[in-house]
Amino acid sequence: MTKKKFWDDPYQTSLKTQVSKLDGNDIYLASTIFFAFSGGQESDAGSIAGHTVLAARKEGQDLVYTLAEGHGLWVGQEVEVSIDWARRYRLMRLHFAAELVLELFYKSFPDIGKVGAHIAEDKARIDFVWGESIAPLLPAYTKEVQAIIDANLDIQCAFEDEVTEKRYWEIAGFSRVPCGGTHVKRTGELGQIRLKRNNIGRGKERVEIYLAP
Repeated sequence: MTKKKFWDDPYQTSLKTQVSKLDGNDIYLASTIFFAFSGGQESDAGSIAGHTVLAARKEGQDLVYTLAEGHGLWVGQEVEVSIDWARRYRLMRLHFAAELVLELFYKSFPDIGKVGAHIAEDKARIDFVWGESIAPLLPAYTKEVQAIIDANLDIQCAFEDEVTEKRYWEIAGFSRVPCGGTHVKRTGELGQIRLKRNNIGRGKERVEIYLAP
């Protein structure tokens, strides 16, 4: 099992660790700060021992990183993992913005169907089963989310079950939500939010989420 240090400190940008296993160009580490695609949140960008990570994925409770041919690493080698902090921070902020939007929708429409989500560096999106334009709802949701952001509330993250690596985030008095992504410490870090409707057809509506640079 890869020790996921990005849960201990999502603001950490470099880490010294050891190569625990090799499978050709796939690298396993004893511990890592490099998030791999999960729950709609894109992978970090960065390097291992100076080699650019080409891809990252989950494999059970391990994270696997693909490097280019000829990396020359060996099992037991001490290596430094570095991530692109600007990308990580954008992903963290947009991820939590999407979490807030989704939670407000769930509070208003407990039976709403979510059919997809994606967190990229430039925007986040949530897709819903929805029979009409979702646009009329967005001004009120924008106002609600912005109020939570402006209150600069504390965000607590912890294990619900450490053995199975089930985690959650919580804002006291608002919600406690299962999630294994990376999160900011306070809502105020999100800044200014903007929501946009995108009709993707077939009884589905997409809410796109943007943050100020």
